[in-house]
Amino acid sequence: MARYLITSALPYINGIKHLGNLAGSMLPADIHARFRRLQGHEVLYICATDEHGTPAELAAAEAGQDVATYCAQQYQIQKDACDGFRLSFDHFGRSSNPPNHKLTQHFCEALEKNGLIEERVSKQIYSIDDKRFLPDRYVEGTCPNCGFERARGDQCDNCGTLLDPIELKNPRSKISGSTNVEARDTAHLFLKQPLMQERIRAWVDQATEWPPLARSIAYKWLDEGLIDRSITRDLSWGIKVTQNGQIRPGFENKVFYVWFDAPVEYIGSTVEWAEATGGANSQEKWERWWRTDKGADDVTYVQFMGKDNVAFHTVSFPVTIMGSGEPWKLVDRLKAFNWVTWYGGKFSTSEKRGIFMDQALDLLPSDYWRWYLMANAPESSDAAFTLEQFQQTINADLANVFGNFVNRITRFAASKFDSKVPDGGAWGANEDKLAQEFAERLTALTQFHEQMEFRKAAAELRAIWVAGNEYLQVAAPWTAFKTDPEAAAVGVRTGLNACALFAILAQPFIPDAAKTVLDAMGVPEKNRMWPNPADRGVWDALPRGLQINPPDVLFKKIEDEQVAEWTAQFGGGA
Repeated sequence: MARYLITSALPYINGIKHLGNLAGSMLPADIHARFRRLQGHEVLYICATDEHGTPAELAAAEAGQDVATYCAQQYQIQKDACDGFRLSFDHFGRSSNPPNHKLTQHFCEALEKNGLIEERVSKQIYSIDDKRFLPDRYVEGTCPNCGFERARGDQCDNCGTLLDPIELKNPRSKISGSTNVEARDTAHLFLKQPLMQERIRAWVDQATEWPPLARSIAYKWLDEGLIDRSITRDLSWGIKVTQNGQIRPGFENKVFYVWFDAPVEYIGSTVEWAEATGGANSQEKWERWWRTDKGADDVTYVQFMGKDNVAFHTVSFPVTIMGSGEPWKLVDRLKAFNWVTWYGGKFSTSEKRGIFMDQALDLLPSDYWRWYLMANAPESSDAAFTLEQFQQTINADLANVFGNFVNRITRFAASKFDSKVPDGGAWGANEDKLAQEFAERLTALTQFHEQMEFRKAAAELRAIWVAGNEYLQVAAPWTAFKTDPEAAAVGVRTGLNACALFAILAQPFIPDAAKTVLDAMGVPEKNRMWPNPADRGVWDALPRGLQINPPDVLFKKIEDEQVAEWTAQFGGGA
């Protein structure tokens, strides 16, 4: 049994997430966690809400709430949506909780002790009308490199150049739109990333299991040259800046930059989990996942995120934990995703374009969305979500192939074999052919899961379901029953065992439907583990005479009228 630490990028507290956010981090992480558990491995799947920064302050003000109340309310909304999508977190924490405060302050003091933190006075954009310093992302202006007029203060989305807000031409406040801004002196702490440049590059060089997307983004930042980055901000909501356990002089009205503390919450959320479940041994419980001197050296750490988060996870966060000089666990495998777009454009709450997680669950059960998003995962390029393709995929894969197979064989068994797994008959060429194809495809499916290639895994699983339908067409137990009941018994018994096997393999993708089938087939929890391709015994795993209960229709087809209604509600077309 191996040990897997799995984290997905933290969803920001400001607003419910859309289907693209789900597909780019939390859902694939859940599928991988479920798969590794089915293999019998020890898995810890951690996530949390990312609650600090200016957007939280502004959203709270707009809602007429203090920030703490707003974040607590939004946390519950997001947790409910994640639960609705059956995301199997071992713990879903909050970056505003005490463990993250303590750890973030610890890392800063360790980095400063090692000469990687420097306090310096720098120029920052101050909005006179807003009466506040503006964080990087809340300054907009013209990019000095390419002339793009909506460049952010930290990065130009058009050319990708990393920026300092002072460099922007014609700067303005994104909060109010005011151009009444000026550069003022303010003291901040800077993380001296260039001192770690060669160590980070050497570490990225050996990261051979990262996909090309993740490696290319890391190398882009390294090739451009790491720069000193401010890790504090002039804000009131966030983690206070300390020195020797006390508020740092001159930093009474400052907090740590959200991108400095957010990745630390992976550890913080693990501490929360340990404190909630570990009792007196909570520190030992979390350290065995994160401290290589406490047993984490045998952990495989896997991160999932969208491509916009890659640079912070391949450069900034590693600078923090490596620069501390302490034996923290570094990521082993990093799975990065491109965007899921809405008909090729952006999801937008304000423009009512796209479906968000809570809305999706009001329309259909989570399995429908889980299957589609991973069968069309944005792995090698951006993937456009369209309602028309969603309808086609669900109807073809889940209704016509998987659902139809389960429905046909269980109902026939109910009508002709008294809802029992029949005895009698001998294994023949048709059964041997199915078992052989199943073994080959199961080997491939397992490999795709291990490699975290979700599109290919979904396609392989669908091919296994298709093979089951093709077997029923050839074996045709409904025809054989009239002249050769023994042959019909073999066909039904094989089909029912296939139902159980197909549902076991479906558990990572469509857990609710899989559970429905496995419960109907009377498969005990201990027998729902990932099968061995070489084990022919799986084809006779259901005890003969076992009572089954044909499930209701697993997946209803999506009708044209529904697509038209949803298009009007959420936008669609060009």
